[in-house]
Amino acid sequence: MAIIFEKIRWRNFLSTGNDWTEVVLNEARTTLIIGENGAGKSTILDAICFALFGKPFRKITKPQLMNSVNNKGLLVEVTFSTGKDRFVITRGMKPNVFLIEKNGELINQDAAMRDYQEVLEKYILKLNHKSFSQIIILGSASFVPFMQLPAAHRREIIEDMLDIQIFTVMNLLLKDKMSSTNRAILDVDYRQELTTEKITMHEEHLRSILDNSKEMIEENLNRIKSLQLDIDSEKVIIDEKRIEQADLITKTMDYDKLVKKTTEMNILRNKLNDRIGRLNIETEFFQNHDNCPTCHQVIDDTFKRDAINTNLASIKETTTGVTLIEQKYEETNKTVKALKKVLQEVADINVDINIRSNKIKSYEKSVADINEQIEKINKKNTEYSSDNKTLKLLEKELHKISSEKKSLLEDREIHKLSASILKDSGIKARIIKQYIPIINKLINKYLAAMDFFVQFEIDENFNETIKSRFRDVFSYSSFSEGEKSKIDLALLFTWRTISKLRNSSSTNILILDEVFDGSLDSGSSEELLKILIELSNDSNIIVISHKTDQLLDKFDRIIRFEKKNNFSRIAD
Repeated sequence: MAIIFEKIRWRNFLSTGNDWTEVVLNEARTTLIIGENGAGKSTILDAICFALFGKPFRKITKPQLMNSVNNKGLLVEVTFSTGKDRFVITRGMKPNVFLIEKNGELINQDAAMRDYQEVLEKYILKLNHKSFSQIIILGSASFVPFMQLPAAHRREIIEDMLDIQIFTVMNLLLKDKMSSTNRAILDVDYRQELTTEKITMHEEHLRSILDNSKEMIEENLNRIKSLQLDIDSEKVIIDEKRIEQADLITKTMDYDKLVKKTTEMNILRNKLNDRIGRLNIETEFFQNHDNCPTCHQVIDDTFKRDAINTNLASIKETTTGVTLIEQKYEETNKTVKALKKVLQEVADINVDINIRSNKIKSYEKSVADINEQIEKINKKNTEYSSDNKTLKLLEKELHKISSEKKSLLEDREIHKLSASILKDSGIKARIIKQYIPIINKLINKYLAAMDFFVQFEIDENFNETIKSRFRDVFSYSSFSEGEKSKIDLALLFTWRTISKLRNSSSTNILILDEVFDGSLDSGSSEELLKILIELSNDSNIIVISHKTDQLLDKFDRIIRFEKKNNFSRIAD
């Protein structure tokens, strides 16, 4: 569910005084924040990061956030909503304050402040500081571009965006379970060895008094016969299961093709919806404008009418196409789900076959053990005394231990299979791999929009391959700072788009700190402005800059910070 930030306010924070400084975040689609005479225009970045994550955005210590004049009473509040719930996060120092209000009611704090922070990040924001700085804020002060992050941190951010962290948690729990099972197996091995030694000692003790060997042999032969019947029965069932499994596998031959087809239809549907959006914007422009905003010339009515009619016809035609695609998608997806159930049946049958095969091995082992006992009895050719009850008890105990061990070994095999699924190269890699084509397509789309025509690709391990128009292969570090900035911006816009698609960490704000003041040339700045204007259709864009001469007329709202009595404040 999307996070809608409403406002942030602070006092005694950095160079601001003890009066509240408040910025309404969703008041305008595009906002430019500038500072005069050294006023702290970037204070909003440290304020929002401190309120949400208890740390500054820049590479400074927490005590440095305190107003050095007042040196107390620091307080920051962030107001946002998710769905029907409205939250107010309050955090301060001297005195220390950390409060979370939900719909006007305070959420009870746990014993440790860290646990309270975990509630905020995992269950409310569903964002950690790394993901926040990759999706919402791009700043020159302490921002570490995605391509400069270690592979583990890249994976953490992607997993947050795709909302698949649950598999990491499951893997940690599974490791604990595997450790417990291994300890239990060692304990069973010890008890099995001890019981076996007791049986051996008792047999040696009773060797002189063995009798009734014929009866014992007959009893053991009956056990072998029973086990052989069980073996034959299990083999028949296994053969039947394999025939059933082969029939089911035949039914699923087209599964991969159908999955690929649904993906392609989904991508096509998104393209058509994007086209409808662009046509609606263009139609709305002609409906609401009589003059060209660029050259100020009057737009011919006939041209407007023809353009509007053409766009409406295209919208209708494209909408019809989307409807047809959605119908076909639902039909195909229904078939995919049915085949997925069949594949699960195949897997279940395979597990059942393995269990029965293990039973057969156990029965055959038991038969071998019994034959060994019969051979010993034949050698002894005597009758057991009344003490043979002790031997039977020991054998029963050994059988119980063996059954327990077998169960534990089966559990361990299941744990190993689960571990192979839950590790980074397992199910998470499969999910991430499905998104890689979309991610690469979006990155190259935004790079092209900024006149940077390269073929940028990342794989499921987040290693990049960048090819120029002449197909030369480069790495991220091969490019100039301006080109790196374009790549960083393309990744930022891509992560926001993916987050909205997954609805995992979608927000209404994007804050760019001094991006226009860095290594981007004027042409790239213009292209970036076009992208930001397009993004502002469903987001609130906040740009912090000192390039006032180039940007003043590009934004819906201008917020100026000024210095007064050595304190930064918003100018009237």
